[in-house]
Amino acid sequence: MDDLARSHKEEYGEPPQLIASAPGRVNLIGEHTDYNEGFVLPIAIDYCVHVAVSRRKDQHLKFYSLDFKDRKRTSISNLRYKKEDRWANYPKAVISALLARGHQVGGLNLSVLGNVPQNVGLASSAALEAATAFALQRFLGLALGGTELARLVLEAEKSFVGGHGTLVDHLVCRLARTGAAMLVDTRSMDFRYVSLPLKGARFLITNSNVPRTLGDSEYNQRRAECDRCVSLLAAKRPGRSLRDYSPADLRDSMGLIPETTRKKCLHVVEENQRVLEAESALKKGDLAAFGKLMNRSHESLRDQYEVSCPELDWLVKRAWETEGVYGSRMAGVGFGGCTVTLVEERAIPVYISRLEAYERIFSFKPQTFVCEPTGGVRISYENSAHKR
Repeated sequence: MDDLARSHKEEYGEPPQLIASAPGRVNLIGEHTDYNEGFVLPIAIDYCVHVAVSRRKDQHLKFYSLDFKDRKRTSISNLRYKKEDRWANYPKAVISALLARGHQVGGLNLSVLGNVPQNVGLASSAALEAATAFALQRFLGLALGGTELARLVLEAEKSFVGGHGTLVDHLVCRLARTGAAMLVDTRSMDFRYVSLPLKGARFLITNSNVPRTLGDSEYNQRRAECDRCVSLLAAKRPGRSLRDYSPADLRDSMGLIPETTRKKCLHVVEENQRVLEAESALKKGDLAAFGKLMNRSHESLRDQYEVSCPELDWLVKRAWETEGVYGSRMAGVGFGGCTVTLVEERAIPVYISRLEAYERIFSFKPQTFVCEPTGGVRISYENSAHKR
């Protein structure tokens, strides 16, 4: 926090009045189930985005990113999306949402610093929005509950930026608990905490550094295929999402649904079952069973949903070949991004050593980092004068 506070003072001539910190997020299991009203099992990770705030005497809004050494500015009266503002559109979206709800915001100085890897499926933009929203909630004395704040931020992202964020991302950034995962029912948005009995094991994230050039178009295509499948299934038995159907329903639909679509939808239906089985395994402290479910999830994402890529498959295979690894899978939308691996701490150096050939084969250098399941957004610094 010292670097951020010092840089904020250098940039604006005064120290921040408070700093909020929000974590990134990774799905342990439950991929491409969220938009099908299914189940997901994410954790917040101890890599965060920090937002420092101080008040201005005018109606201007100034934004400074320490990571990009980039400055953006606008005003309350001229607040709108600008493509060239890139990262700053996310805090702008939050401010816009607060203004739309009738809150008096006023001029602000914001500084941003973070270490959540970007564009790899770890919810870096959600973390930036969550930190901004939580800082402004505290700064302006607003009474917004955790779920209400998460919904506000999601609405802001979709309407202002047009992003693909989900309410799950924002719930995790806001409400996660240290040492626990969150099992979220994306139909009702009810959730429960699931303790993680890691017993010397760690979650290791490997960033493939593969640019996700196909992400949006392929993502939209799969959503459309899922919706089309539901409309065909509903003609035989009512249902509003794939959540309402079983593997048997999809097996019985051969000839009714195009085979490529049926196969993708089978992933969603079976992935929902895997999430619930994963919760059961964790409650029993059975990391071996949990790891096998992670492996099956990756196989399904690779073979049925077809969102993996050679680089991710290579990284996962190296993990599967390493003694001390319980399970490994791609995480996020796919077509690049990262993998998440549950591994005994003693085996981490062995796994990392197996990655030496990756850059030679694929021309990308992988990055690995251990993450701890952490809590949600918090105020990490508050000026004593502001507290009064």
